[in-house]
Amino acid sequence: MRRRRYQSGSLKKKCGKWVGQWWEKNQRRNRVLGSINTMTKSQAGAALNQMLAQYQASHADVNGNMSLSQFIEGTYYPVFKRKWKRSTTSCNVNRVHKHIVRELGELPLKNFRREPLQSFLDSKSAAGLSFSVVDHLRWDLKQIFGLAVAEGVLERNPASLLFTPAESKRGVRLVMTLEEVQQCLMHLEFRDRLIVQLAVVAGMRPGEIFGLTWQHLASDHVDIRQRVYRGDIDRPKTVHSVRRAALSDGLVNALAEWKTLSLNPRPEAWVFPSERGTPLSRDNFLRRCVQDKLGPAGLGWVNFQVMRRTHSTLMNNMGIEGKLVADQLGHSLDVNQNVYTQSPVERRKAAIDQLETALVM
Repeated sequence: MRRRRYQSGSLKKKCGKWVGQWWEKNQRRNRVLGSINTMTKSQAGAALNQMLAQYQASHADVNGNMSLSQFIEGTYYPVFKRKWKRSTTSCNVNRVHKHIVRELGELPLKNFRREPLQSFLDSKSAAGLSFSVVDHLRWDLKQIFGLAVAEGVLERNPASLLFTPAESKRGVRLVMTLEEVQQCLMHLEFRDRLIVQLAVVAGMRPGEIFGLTWQHLASDHVDIRQRVYRGDIDRPKTVHSVRRAALSDGLVNALAEWKTLSLNPRPEAWVFPSERGTPLSRDNFLRRCVQDKLGPAGLGWVNFQVMRRTHSTLMNNMGIEGKLVADQLGHSLDVNQNVYTQSPVERRKAAIDQLETALVM
């Protein structure tokens, strides 16, 4: 049986003192009330009751009437902003405010139940939001109400059993073939081709590429210690992202040639600076230098996600060990196999033909 958040409390004698005990946030609390020589049991009980009454009164608004938006602004953000990276904070706050606070923020925390929250997610799916966005909202709600339970504001998490509607639209995970990669590189100028090669051949993220300074380059690898995200210099995306990404001989030579053309080859200078001397913008580069050039060739759909998936898929098709590919990309083996790597139907057909042959024999 689940304990109530507050109880009337109990008394015990310890080391010649009256000690009050009670349950708070599912944890046992203790408080010394006074000496047995100077305080009777009834006086100690009255002191304990007064203390608990004052505490519960001061938390009355928290216990029942605090709105969802008040909890998010006053507790949820302060707790998790200390954990989130700057880029994560920007994305999460924008999503939570736009979808959750605007629509549900005025409702008291105590009024939330599972079914209305599930209907909220269903409505987001019906409105055409992608599976990824709806799934993030599901996680946001679970985390927000989970914190409310941990803080003792609620007894149960109404979002714990929410699910992402199966009808939420999922995007097609596109990859390039070897021929398409070759065609892509043929249409790009030297600098732009080098950036795309770092994404396709070395498997680097755009923020890692544009966050490179010359001091990060070694004879056979890139030491990834920072990235650029929306103009901010930030640490890499995850723990796995802090890594040494191997460079092919061709990339090493191309980077050496690019350095000879660079206006600022000092160790702290950006490898790919803008005209203003700041790191290149990912979105501007992709739109102006890649997609505008590749559109006439029928490859205008290529973006950095496609490049990373292409790296993983082509490496898998070549029979490269999955752990090596995951370490090069800077994420876990599970993510590499289940998210980035796409298996062409030709390889799957060859595999089942091989199985059929073995069974017939």
